[in-house]
Amino acid sequence: MSSKYIVRQPIKDRSNKIIGHEIQYHGENQAFGGGEEKGVPSNDFAAADTIYNFLTMNTDKLLRGSLNFMTFTTTLLMKKTPRLFDKTELVIQIDDSVIIHPLAMHMIQQYAKDGYKVAVNEFQFAPRYLGILDEIDYIKLNAATTPELTMKNIIEIAHSMGKQCIATDIETEEDYQKALKLGVDALQGTHVAEKLTTKTHSSGYLQSNFFRLMVAVTRDEPDVEEIEQIISVDATMTYSLLKMANSCYFAMRHQVTTVRQAIMTMGLNELKQWVFLLSASNAENQMEEGTEEFLHMSFMRASFCSRLMNYAKDMPMSRSDAYLMGMLSTLNYLIDAPMEEILSQIPLRNEVKEALLHHSGRCGMLYDLAVCYERADWKHIDELAQGLGIPTNLLTSLYFNCMEEVNRIWSEITSPEPDQIVAPQEGEPEQADHAKQ
Repeated sequence: MSSKYIVRQPIKDRSNKIIGHEIQYHGENQAFGGGEEKGVPSNDFAAADTIYNFLTMNTDKLLRGSLNFMTFTTTLLMKKTPRLFDKTELVIQIDDSVIIHPLAMHMIQQYAKDGYKVAVNEFQFAPRYLGILDEIDYIKLNAATTPELTMKNIIEIAHSMGKQCIATDIETEEDYQKALKLGVDALQGTHVAEKLTTKTHSSGYLQSNFFRLMVAVTRDEPDVEEIEQIISVDATMTYSLLKMANSCYFAMRHQVTTVRQAIMTMGLNELKQWVFLLSASNAENQMEEGTEEFLHMSFMRASFCSRLMNYAKDMPMSRSDAYLMGMLSTLNYLIDAPMEEILSQIPLRNEVKEALLHHSGRCGMLYDLAVCYERADWKHIDELAQGLGIPTNLLTSLYFNCMEEVNRIWSEITSPEPDQIVAPQEGEPEQADHAKQ
């Protein structure tokens, strides 16, 4: 059975702020968006059916309010798939297979006239590309394959015509700096997704979530489950609490490995003191720009790893371990210290530490599967999923269900009103799973 996946990747401007996400999709063993189609292959219709049907059912999960960049094949354009999206939330990306198709280009011109923004993948100096510049808003250039001088010339011409340029396939810091020097307006790639402007010297906390924690611990009758849920969606708060609960101050015989255990070990009075201590340190060390993005990424990884455990075979860890593995995976971006040093200060199952540090064992395979899916690394997704015994046809729905739940909770904890976090309903991903096991 052929695998079909959909994933979102961030696109950031020169100041490292997210301007939108590209929706990348892979169907019938074919990744769309890289200019691979020359004409319309026989399997394009089957793949388009899959993508169209999925989007029809899941457009609300694609983060309304975000600018979504999505490559449309000729078949998807003929199905009027762009109409599933509001024109203020979609950039229609096209490649050579659409540009050489007269009917498809006519449709693009109509979409542009209707107010949709248009991007071209891997722009070329060719008459057919130059002839459609009036309809184009964004030009995407592959930093890995486009010669530097060619990129420079395209960017200069694009800017003279009021177009924006996005460098794709940015995989290293060298790629990143070279693209900035050439004058691109935005960047995309593995390195971009994981780039933080500067590392914080002490962990930063999500301000609105931290406020909710302060409210929760100072109630006349604090609710332990509410406190547990608030802490469990924040990587740095989880790390700080586990580190405190396992310190020599409490001299525990057994190591504390979950948020619930840490709360019960410390007790509410000590927990209040810990919160006030964090409050003071957080006032002095405000979150660096971009930290919130990594806290969100860690929450998404935790949820996805935990959900994958429902299907993975012969795993030497529990769902709670998998949740912590995903939650703690971005700490080296949030704390100015090597991951090995960070993990040495909290008790984690050895297989989980080895997965995070060396990508080894079956735990490492599950972690790599979550990260490969996040990065749209189609080449390794099938191999890892099959090795773990996870049905590949479930991955996209698992990913989007997790994303929907994470975004729902995230919008609650970042909203200006200090409403109580709503517990997940039965059958939904359990973001505080690890503390209940």
